[in-house]
Amino acid sequence: MRSPTFSTLYIACLRKSCETLSIPYLVGGSVASSLLGESRSTQDLDLVISISLSKAQQLIGAMEQEFYISESAVVEAVTEKRSFNVIHLTSLEKIDIFVIGDDAFSRSKMNRRQLYKIDESEKGIYIYSPEDIILQKLYWYLLSATESQKQWRDVLGVLKVQGERLDFNYLNQWAEILQVQSLLELALQQAGL
Repeated sequence: MRSPTFSTLYIACLRKSCETLSIPYLVGGSVASSLLGESRSTQDLDLVISISLSKAQQLIGAMEQEFYISESAVVEAVTEKRSFNVIHLTSLEKIDIFVIGDDAFSRSKMNRRQLYKIDESEKGIYIYSPEDIILQKLYWYLLSATESQKQWRDVLGVLKVQGERLDFNYLNQWAEILQVQSLLELALQQAGL
C-alpha cells in the first residue's frame, strides 16, 4: 500500500482516542486525496469527527497526554460545528480537527467513509470515499474563488486514479446540490472521463 508523508503514529493515537470513545471519524484533506489519488507531500493532517458536547470532555481526557488540546476551543468547535486543532507534544506538529455538521451531505460523508489499510499490520483508518473527497475538494475550491490549485490537482488525481470505479450518479447528484456541477464537469473533462 502507498503511504503518504505523514506520521501514522499521530493517526494511530487519534484513531484510538476516537474508537475508544465511539466517536465516528474520518481522515480527510490531502491525506485522503493522496491515498485515493495521486500522492503528494503534505504537512497537514485533517481529521473529521462526529461528536456531541457530552463527549468533548472525554475526548480531551483521552488526548491530553500526547497532544496539547484547548478545552475552550473544543467546546466552541463542537457547539458551533467548526474546527479546532491539537498539537503533538513531542513533534509539535499541528492537526486540524473538524466537527462535522448536521446537514445531509455531512451525514452522507460519514456514512460512506471507507476503511483504508496503510499496511497489513495496521488496523486501518477511516477516510472519505473517493466521491466525497472529490466533492469536498471541489466545494473548497469554489469557496477559495478557484484560487487553490492544490485542491484542483487533488481532485484531478483522485479522478484519474479511481476512474470508472466512481459512482457518477452520486457525484452528479451532490455536485448539483453543492453547486459545483460545472466544476465537476470541467474536472471530469480534464481527467479524461
